[in-house]
Amino acid sequence: INSLAILWFHLRPPFHRPSSPTAHSSLVAAKEPFEIATMRLSTAITLILACASTDAFAPQNQKAWGTALRSTLEYDALVSAGPGVDVEAFKAKLAENKGKMAEKDKTSKALSKEDLKIIHEDEHIIVVDKPAGVLSVPGKEGNPSMQQAVFDAYGCESGNSGKMICHRLGMDTSGLMIFARTDHALRDLNAQFRTRKVTRQYEALVCGSVEGSGSIDLPLMMDYENPPYMTVSTEGKQRALIGLDSDDVGKRILENEKASLTEYEVVGTEEIAGSPVTRLSLTSVTGRTHQLNVHCAAIGHPIVGDKVYGIGGDAAPNGGVESIDGGASEDVQKAINGEASAMCVHAKSISFRHPGTRETVSFESAAPF
Repeated sequence: INSLAILWFHLRPPFHRPSSPTAHSSLVAAKEPFEIATMRLSTAITLILACASTDAFAPQNQKAWGTALRSTLEYDALVSAGPGVDVEAFKAKLAENKGKMAEKDKTSKALSKEDLKIIHEDEHIIVVDKPAGVLSVPGKEGNPSMQQAVFDAYGCESGNSGKMICHRLGMDTSGLMIFARTDHALRDLNAQFRTRKVTRQYEALVCGSVEGSGSIDLPLMMDYENPPYMTVSTEGKQRALIGLDSDDVGKRILENEKASLTEYEVVGTEEIAGSPVTRLSLTSVTGRTHQLNVHCAAIGHPIVGDKVYGIGGDAAPNGGVESIDGGASEDVQKAINGEASAMCVHAKSISFRHPGTRETVSFESAAPF
């Protein structure tokens, strides 16, 4: 762009204003001798070459061009080499794990109205304390779920149980869930969850001893070696996906890694089977799928009773992190999980703007463990 501007400036015909008071006020091109025009062309070319030389060899631009060239060459090499994922192995593992999940979903407990622990009820919303071992939604197989139990007991404006659900908890997670009773409440709550206006805190027991407070900032992606479970994303894992076709492996596995942030604070220390466990208050800032499970495992302190991301689970060990400094030993994790009857994670508090009153409301529920 700079070069074009220089060329136009030096090659444009000169202008002058007419001296006659009756002449039009616009600028008029003036004639010039051939020698002067030639001189201006030579000057323009010299300036362009100088400008181009300066731009091309400036340190920052030279570095940027070099980086871009290397990235392009590396990408081309990766595409030529083919993906680092065995498509058939991926499909087989996905089918195997989905089969296990489907069998587990069938064990979801059916709840009557008397079984429901209602924390709050009004014409707009219902807040329920979900027990562990119950699905949030029925899924394709129509398994017993909180969604159906709340709909059967209280109903909703639309007459459609699917239009009550605005967020979910894992089957093995207990704690607070909000159900919408009107279409307006559903839209409002969906928007609040989507824009992260809802604050949720969890309480969990994790294996080993954790001190103080802190945050876990590790991006997540689907684990192509253990689909559809999640894992901590790395550059190597992302590179392995290059060249895969969504028609072969689906779109979800090819999604970009998700930035994920968990904040934690120690509540207390306890023992299970003579081994140390730590009670943590956890805040899932970003709310990714299985985020708390993967993040706790990735720092060497998996959630007590986690049969997927804990030791010997179907997901990658340690959340997919190859080496961990510290954390609970394998012997400690095995001893603790041998005594745990259920996964110890509970959605203990939730705060949001009430879709009817527009006021901020908060609800709490004590952990059952």
